[in-house]
Formats: sequence, structure tokens, C-alpha cells
Amino acid sequence: MNLEIITPDKKIFSGEVSAVTFPGTEGQFQVLNNHAALVSTLGKGDIIVEGAHKETFLVDGGVVEVLNNRVLVLAESIL
Repeated sequence: MNLEIITPDKKIFSGEVSAVTFPGTEGQFQVLNNHAALVSTLGKGDIIVEGAHKETFLVDGGVVEVLNNRVLVLAESIL
């Protein structure tokens, strides 16, 4: 699936991933390939990206949209 992480200033990440874990405002959740459509708010915490290698981004809130194997994160800021 394709993941994009964007802040108001710049694009932080764009690429193919196998799994992403998010710090939802109601608790942590993970998105895998072929996940159902979803829109959720994010709290402060780590976005863990798993693909060719594992990366972690500390986000300070935002929104995530999952639709047709495309994951779009609109982050308030990356700390």
C-alpha cells in the first residue's frame, strides 16, 4: 500500500509499505494491506512504518485517511 505523511510545511514520507501503526486519539491501531476504508484522528505518539526497513515518526496530532490501499496522513507536526 502507498503511504504519504504530510505536514503543513513539507512532505515527510512517501512510498510503499506493508504495515503502519498509528497513535489514534482512542488508542493505537495498525493498518495493513487491503484495510477497510477509515478516517481517524491522531494523538501525540509514534507512527511506525514497516516496509523495506522500519521507520518511526513522532507526530503531534493530525488525521489519517485509508482508502483503496492508499494511506494519507495529515500531521500537525513531526517532532
